Amino acid sequence: MEEQMMQIERNMVKNLLEWKISSRRKPLLLKGVRQCGKTWILKHFGEKYFANMVEFNFDKDPGLTSFFSGTYDTKRIISQLSAYSGKKIVPNETLVLFDEIQTCPNALYALKYFCEDAPEYAIAAAGSLIGLALSAKNKIGFPVGKVDIRELTPCSFDEYLCAVDPVMHDYVKTIPLEPLADPFCGKLSAYLSEYLTIGGMPAAITAFLETHDWNIVEQELDSILQAYEADFSKHAESCDVQKLMQIWHSIPAQFARENRRFIFGEVRHGARAKDLEDALQWLISASMVQKVCAVSSPEYPLMAVMEKNTFKLYPSDVGILRKLARISATVIANNQDFFSGFQGRLTENLVLEQFYALGINPVCYWYNRKGQAEVDFLIQLDNRIVPVEAKSGLNVKAKSLKCYRDNHHPQLAIRASMKNLRLDDGLLNIPLYLLGELPRLLELAKTSGLK
Repeated sequence: MEEQMMQIERNMVKNLLEWKISSRRKPLLLKGVRQCGKTWILKHFGEKYFANMVEFNFDKDPGLTSFFSGTYDTKRIISQLSAYSGKKIVPNETLVLFDEIQTCPNALYALKYFCEDAPEYAIAAAGSLIGLALSAKNKIGFPVGKVDIRELTPCSFDEYLCAVDPVMHDYVKTIPLEPLADPFCGKLSAYLSEYLTIGGMPAAITAFLETHDWNIVEQELDSILQAYEADFSKHAESCDVQKLMQIWHSIPAQFARENRRFIFGEVRHGARAKDLEDALQWLISASMVQKVCAVSSPEYPLMAVMEKNTFKLYPSDVGILRKLARISATVIANNQDFFSGFQGRLTENLVLEQFYALGINPVCYWYNRKGQAEVDFLIQLDNRIVPVEAKSGLNVKAKSLKCYRDNHHPQLAIRASMKNLRLDDGLLNIPLYLLGELPRLLELAKTSGLK
């Protein structure tokens, strides 16, 4: 399906251009959740920025594996691939795309030799479940240190806005750190309502932009969910398939609780971590879910203080969460108070998704050991820890954020809500529809006197 996507401008292109011109370029390995647009963006990039491109799909053409048996002679491999495709592969001028490379472990390992022996060839590889190959104990091994690994996320709201209203998108890129005029707030809120309903999967966005038919959008999302669940049976160990289904379908119920920490016993009565942790790691490696760990003592770096056994679990896409929860598209799209009820739970998923799209990682959450307060997210910006409260709608009362600020005195705190843009005494209130501008707005905050 990815090759059928309309041209949605992806911010990843800038990242790919940096890879292309790097003097230390290694073969590129692009991972990401299934159907987030990996194949499309590499083909689009190759067609636009290289003299020519040649694609090899190991899933569609299993015979390709024979070229990677025996020795890893890169000259032989290139010669055979060139002859097989009927296209001359020219160093630095041809993008060689290996798609679904995880189905051919020998080809994955061959990237090591392209890095060492033939760096002049531009090799880019992608796969629906490439994250599993990174974590799997396969017989061939993984070319550690010999590939540039990048991750493509579902489309961010910034990318959606660029597709639906390029003029507004360009204007947003120029706004100063001050409240927006009400007409802009209203228009951007309407676009956000659409995005919250559709999510960031390119196929679903394309369906909406081409038809404006919510039934078609629902069909696209249903197809994606079916593909995800088909992957459980096709790629997971047979003993884990039922566990994967149980964890996956328990996510809405976990979200519905006031305390949304992931509880294994909610997946299956009496289940413990050791019973389900392999299946959970499978979902994480496949980029289908994001694990956000708890922190009680916020210190830099977050990786050193996160509590890995206490966490929340978020689907990689807010549209997928809506479908898992069986919330009708029209409930949100036709409701001005689109953050009410369970829809309000989508806010956190929305914020987390935008953070990952910006490359902000790791993301944790903070809790007070006395159980009195909990802040939705902690992120690292430079060498500082920044608390982030995700608030739905215009109700921005945040006792937990105040508790955090009173106890830990951060130089900056962020409240993502539907309130207008404002910086006040170290608290940046940023509308949910402006999260894509967070890095630029933070730079403006520094110049305005925030130290």
